Amino acid sequence: MSKRDTRKEIVETASRLFYKKGYNLTGINEIIAEAGIAKATLYSHFRSKDDICIAYLQHKDIVFVEALKEFCTSKEKGDQQILGLFEFLLEFYEDVDFTGCWCIRTVSELPQENEKIRVEIQGQKKGLIQIIEKLLRDNKPTYDEDKISMIAKQIYLLYESAVAESYLHQERWPIESARSMCQKLLM
Repeated sequence: MSKRDTRKEIVETASRLFYKKGYNLTGINEIIAEAGIAKATLYSHFRSKDDICIAYLQHKDIVFVEALKEFCTSKEKGDQQILGLFEFLLEFYEDVDFTGCWCIRTVSELPQENEKIRVEIQGQKKGLIQIIEKLLRDNKPTYDEDKISMIAKQIYLLYESAVAESYLHQERWPIESARSMCQKLLM
């Protein structure tokens, strides 16, 4: 396996384990065993578990952002593209491996002083707000920038709470309710 393939295998293995079991319950030795590599190989790619976590978060974000944008822009132009955020979330929820938001799960396991991972997660969440702003800009041409910024943050909060609450309750209603509230915001 090439050096690039080995790094990718480590990240994909850690991603699967961190998302399923959590950051704290996944050990370095488990990642090594699951990836089928030597400890020295892991440490030739990553200096620490935090570095693996950053790579995991980035990997999950890249896959998520690409799929979300593609899903939303495949919808009919207008409100349907914006509401597509919640339809996408319903599909995400229906996945057998759904355990909520990987960012929130990770940050909830970290000590307050772990700024490195917190900053990565904050950047990803700001990125989601920017995606929502772009959807609003592209589909609500009468909205000015202040209104776009305000409504994007409100939709973001609806989306994030729908992720958390659907996982907590193991039911679809939080996502469906958030979609309905978003629809009212767009009127």
